[in-house]
Amino acid sequence: MNEVIQEHTYPAGKRLQLVRGDITTEAVGAIVNAANAHLQHGGGVAAVIARKGGRVIRDESNAWVREHGPVSHSQPAYTRAGNLPCRYVIHAVGPVWGDGDEDAKLAAAVRGSMERAVELELDSLALPAISTGIFSFPKARAAGVIFEAIEDYFSNNPETPLELVRLILYDRPTLDAFTEVWEAHSLSGGAGAA
Repeated sequence: MNEVIQEHTYPAGKRLQLVRGDITTEAVGAIVNAANAHLQHGGGVAAVIARKGGRVIRDESNAWVREHGPVSHSQPAYTRAGNLPCRYVIHAVGPVWGDGDEDAKLAAAVRGSMERAVELELDSLALPAISTGIFSFPKARAAGVIFEAIEDYFSNNPETPLELVRLILYDRPTLDAFTEVWEAHSLSGGAGAA
């Protein structure tokens, strides 16, 4: 069972939640898969999403790359969700730590995921801690970049139909890092905390 740890409401009523749990159980418009540019879902969260979602995710991922080429940081791909409780999976390519310009690439992946959710006419989105696993992006730094990208998007798009973004954090070290940065950014002053 996923548990909301923190929640912040922005001036336009849009909400950001910090959640401990499993992204594959999220009944939102779309979940974000931390993908590689060729949408080969071989490890980490990507492998779990592809396994639980079923063959449609792999088939549509392969078709996307055949049609559009490798996925960029700012233009995530999407597929149907198969057996998952969400409607879509948005496949965002985060940066590999050490490749250069990592903060900008991570911010572009978050912003691109939110824009793709709006294109799909969704009002809710669940994101993992993109790039903090096998791509080795430092967790606390990633948290700051992700929080800022979400805040910037909501500030610059107050009329967006996207009402809710949930950051789903699976393991204790990631949850602790994101919670520390959340508190340092004074997001706790929003509506409610668990």
